[in-house]
Amino acid sequence: MRTKVEFPSQGQNLAGLLEKPDQTVRAYVLFAHCFTCGKDIAAASRISRFLVQQGFAVFRFDFTGLGNSDGDFANTNFSSNIEDLLSAAGFLEQHYQAPQLLIGHSLGGAAVLAMAAQLPEVKAVVTIGAPFEASHVIHNFNAHLDTIETSGQAKVSLGTREFTIKKQFLDDLRNQTTTHIQGLKKALLVLHSPVDATVDISDAEKIYKAAKHPKSFVSLDTADHLLSKSIDSEYVAQTISGWASRYIPVAKISQRTLEAGHVLVSELDHKFQQEVFTDHHHWFADEPTKVGGQNTGPDPYEHLLAALGTCTAMTIRLYANHKKIPLEHVEVSLSHERNYLEDAGKAAEQNTQIEALIRKVQLIGPLSDSERSRLMEIAERCPVHRTLHNNPQVVTTLVDK
Repeated sequence: MRTKVEFPSQGQNLAGLLEKPDQTVRAYVLFAHCFTCGKDIAAASRISRFLVQQGFAVFRFDFTGLGNSDGDFANTNFSSNIEDLLSAAGFLEQHYQAPQLLIGHSLGGAAVLAMAAQLPEVKAVVTIGAPFEASHVIHNFNAHLDTIETSGQAKVSLGTREFTIKKQFLDDLRNQTTTHIQGLKKALLVLHSPVDATVDISDAEKIYKAAKHPKSFVSLDTADHLLSKSIDSEYVAQTISGWASRYIPVAKISQRTLEAGHVLVSELDHKFQQEVFTDHHHWFADEPTKVGGQNTGPDPYEHLLAALGTCTAMTIRLYANHKKIPLEHVEVSLSHERNYLEDAGKAAEQNTQIEALIRKVQLIGPLSDSERSRLMEIAERCPVHRTLHNNPQVVTTLVDK
């Protein structure tokens, strides 16, 4: 599943793309692209696609002033790139789950090394063709250095595009250090090609020597700097997935045997996250990260709304098909104004408040007024709707093992 998002960073809105697997998310990954590239560069797309197949959710974005993100690239620098990465990590933590794996390509690799220590949830870091020092990219401007130093800026052609490089950009690069690599305290994988013509493999050697264990190095043999061949980016993704399994293991799916019509709910993290089982299905219930959950599944009230909504749509569909009514599509949107956490906190109180589940049904197709009216009558006969209206008694017993 691909979701385009925007998030704020340093007063600008940045464009991001989150790709998630259909199954349970193994871990969230934050990907930093190469210098002046964008989130949609071929290598980043291919690596992300493979990692999603392995259960990872991958978030990549355009740095300020690049791609679809707001801002002026000329006013950015390496330090602002780090701030963008921290904002991206904060966005993931607030709306999904904090990233556990950082991947940086080229200068993006130097950036993730520089900011990883500020993210305690991160367990592992991967660099691809990364320079040991951020100032390495200055060589791209060698022909313009005098102009930049004397005039304060110059237009520089990088690849097929022209960028304005200001003196503050160079000064910021020169002020960067590499002491953070020794104090990384994360598992590190260094990926580099011995024929990389942009960043020499000696930079990978320096990163590896500076870092403490656990650390690993993998040669990318004949790959170029941008991993322009799909076979190279796929190999990188396979290597990352296999290596990361030591530090981010695949979640074990519990096996439960249940009879049809029975549901079992079992605590997972002993906070909010719950596993839900039926005879053939397994999923999660949770709360959003803003209230202390991991946002790995719907909250209890959302499950209630989903039961009513799915039952409504199925009931309408069964009737329409049976009566050969030309119903093309059904959508049911639902809402509930109560807050589960607030209600749970008042569980001991004997208060009975009138509640309303707001249900809006959309019927699409060449339907007559009488057909629409009849289908809405059928919606009221949905079995879950009837159960809710029949004041069902919840019989609770304590089970001893």
